[in-house]
Amino acid sequence: MTALELADWRRSVFALYADIRRATDLQAAHDQWRRERDRLFAEHPSSPLLPEDLLEFTGLPVKPYDPDWRFEVEVEPAEIDPETGGARRIEVETGTDGTVPFELVGVAHVPSVGSLDVWRLASYGGGLFLPVKDALAGTPGGTYGGGRYLLDTVKGADLGPGGTPESLVLDFNFAYNPSCAYDPAWACPLAQPGNTVDVEIPVGERYSGISGH
Repeated sequence: MTALELADWRRSVFALYADIRRATDLQAAHDQWRRERDRLFAEHPSSPLLPEDLLEFTGLPVKPYDPDWRFEVEVEPAEIDPETGGARRIEVETGTDGTVPFELVGVAHVPSVGSLDVWRLASYGGGLFLPVKDALAGTPGGTYGGGRYLLDTVKGADLGPGGTPESLVLDFNFAYNPSCAYDPAWACPLAQPGNTVDVEIPVGERYSGISGH
């Protein structure tokens, strides 16, 4: 892919999530999200699908919308790391972007799911990052083994705030697989222990076992 092609992909994603945040009919917004992602994967030069998978692609495996999996949650500020006197940091090695640093912003306590760490990209562009790995991860017909992304705001995946500035909308119907689920050339930041939960999250994009993975 070229830089201009990638920029066009990002514009499409930003525009799609802007529509989702404005939507009043969430089921229709979810259907729009599914259809637009199918289009991007099938037609866009920056599709993460391998050529052999693209030939057989008929659509991403996304479960129907379930409003019970949409939450507005307050983010509890993270405790200071006693060793550094600042926010807890992790550095994730990736094959495509080098070492990517993240700082812990806080913790979101999600009913019926558990606690999820909310991260900030601690480099140029910033952005909130919230992956999630559930009990279906790595199971046949389940979710991707490395977890899925719920928020990655620097790349446009932003469901917006809740009713207060300290809250977030976490709608698991919009959980999606990272690019490395489709192309091993990508090395994506994956769910850490604080983003791994013991419950099954049956909504969002599933993982169909793309050939070669």
